[in-house]
Amino acid sequence: MLKKNLYNLIIVFTVFFLDRVSKYIILNLSQPLEELNFSVTTFLNFNLVWNSGIAFGLFSFDQNIYYNVITSVIISVTLVIILITFKSKGLERFCYLIIIGGSLGNIFDRLNYSAVIDFIDISYNNFHWFIFNVADIFISLGVVILIVLEFLKIKKI
Repeated sequence: MLKKNLYNLIIVFTVFFLDRVSKYIILNLSQPLEELNFSVTTFLNFNLVWNSGIAFGLFSFDQNIYYNVITSVIISVTLVIILITFKSKGLERFCYLIIIGGSLGNIFDRLNYSAVIDFIDISYNNFHWFIFNVADIFISLGVVILIVLEFLKIKKI
């Protein structure tokens, strides 16, 4: 049991650590102007954005009350996912663990900076995807795999 919990904590910590390190590097690269717009390739840029909304900048508000409500909801959902994780196993559990690690990375930002640090900017010709971060990658990956797993559980009638 202890070994299993240690393995789970290592997964969560690894995702959290990768997110923190990437954001630390971006914040240091953005000094002293506190902005960054750096082209890595023709389709990948590092563009520092402070996101006070939820995923992909949705529901960004200037008023603290809305920010606090959104942050409280995110923390509550993360706690529910932690509880669900105890009842899951295998790949499903792994997905929940990487979602938790990513969520904790973004919650850390919300509590320390009052915004989430987003910086990965992908574009192709005139199309720009939403700017995101490493935590968002793990959260999205976990959710997509969980959806696929759910579809695979459906039995044909």
